[in-house]
Amino acid sequence: MNNNLEQAEYTYIDLFAGCGGLSLGLMKAGWKGILGIEKDINAFKTLKHNLIDNNDNLRFEWPEWLPMETHDITTFTTDYAIWLSKLSGSITLVAGGPPCQGFSLRGKRDINDERNRLFEHYLKVVELVSPSLVLLENVHGIALPFGQEADKKQTKNTKLTVADEIATALGKLNYLVYNSLVDTSIYGIPQTRSRYIMIGVKKSSLDQNIQLNAHNNPFIVLEKLRKPFLKEKGLPIDSLISAKIALSDLEKQHGTQDCGEFPRFKEGFYGELTGPYQNLMRRNRDGTIASKIIPDSHRFANHRESTIQNFKKLMEFERGVQVSRENRERLGIGNHDTIPLDPDRPCHTLTTLPDDCLHYSEPRIFTVREYARIQSFPDWYEFQGKYTTGGKVRKHECPRYTQVGNAVPPLLGEAIGLALKSFLCNLDLVTSNPLYETTSKCLSKATIR
Repeated sequence: MNNNLEQAEYTYIDLFAGCGGLSLGLMKAGWKGILGIEKDINAFKTLKHNLIDNNDNLRFEWPEWLPMETHDITTFTTDYAIWLSKLSGSITLVAGGPPCQGFSLRGKRDINDERNRLFEHYLKVVELVSPSLVLLENVHGIALPFGQEADKKQTKNTKLTVADEIATALGKLNYLVYNSLVDTSIYGIPQTRSRYIMIGVKKSSLDQNIQLNAHNNPFIVLEKLRKPFLKEKGLPIDSLISAKIALSDLEKQHGTQDCGEFPRFKEGFYGELTGPYQNLMRRNRDGTIASKIIPDSHRFANHRESTIQNFKKLMEFERGVQVSRENRERLGIGNHDTIPLDPDRPCHTLTTLPDDCLHYSEPRIFTVREYARIQSFPDWYEFQGKYTTGGKVRKHECPRYTQVGNAVPPLLGEAIGLALKSFLCNLDLVTSNPLYETTSKCLSKATIR
């Protein structure tokens, strides 16, 4: 490893890359993306448009041997096994988030969902590439056993979980494994999105003294980085970003026009820029403030008048919590679990269903742009493909709302990327001192963009 964090090259592969939330964060933290594997054509269009088809530092290098197109990881690991093995020793990190639908506590938690086993192909890439670090992101449900006894309140697992399987497999591949639940809202993201993060560290990167050091934990580094990260971004350290603080410049009241891409719909104008979070989100790739007046993917849904009236009724109840079944039935409103947002608090966890939550002041669902803003995608990040889908194809298609709802928030990805760089730097600098004594030296060299 290189003692100079600024000169060292930190490379990664992104598996289950989706529309690129994690990759965008890693690239902004100074990591070099080699390739990204994504099966869905809509999500890959977005990934390619933003992180491949450009000439700045926020782009994948992409090897000549891999066609620049969608790839199914179940065949990728066999079709390109030889090429992947040739990358061994040159890749610092294998990152990714296998599909979470089968694990989610908000879903059916089907133990037989075929997507539950896709992590095995993730592990196959790790085995072939042998990176210094592995990073896996998923919902909390991946660390809970299947069955009626597995719920949010469970504190002791008596069955082997998928997370346990992954950790055991990584241990056999000679990795030390760390894991933690991370709340995105404390990293400047206007959303209380709790995510299960697993980090594996190749034991060959560590000597025995460091392995036994209780402070040698990447999540400690992540926590120590949090305040300087927020300060550098111009975001508050001791308060959370609320829905209104994040979205007030995107309200429908600022005016609309016919949507050129979809003539039957209206798209919204920007309102006045207010506050540091909006300032951060509205910056161009080069850091300048965007001058355009129409945000990307800011298309409003065409609600029926009856739907608007139902939304108004729902907005009369307590904000930020699910309206009870009894109240929905009393008002003659459907059974969908819709939550009217509290303007003064962060949004709850976004799902892939846009009608899961209502705007905090307007009787409507969010636009894709508002979804992306809540997820901390900068406004220059443009989404491709259809907006929504339904029926039987929902399981197999990834339209814009789904792309954003499934993504890793880029700000979280950036914070983790910086923490992992600092962690690697400490492995070089530390001798007899605990990790925390050298963290500040590494952070001073890390580039926060």
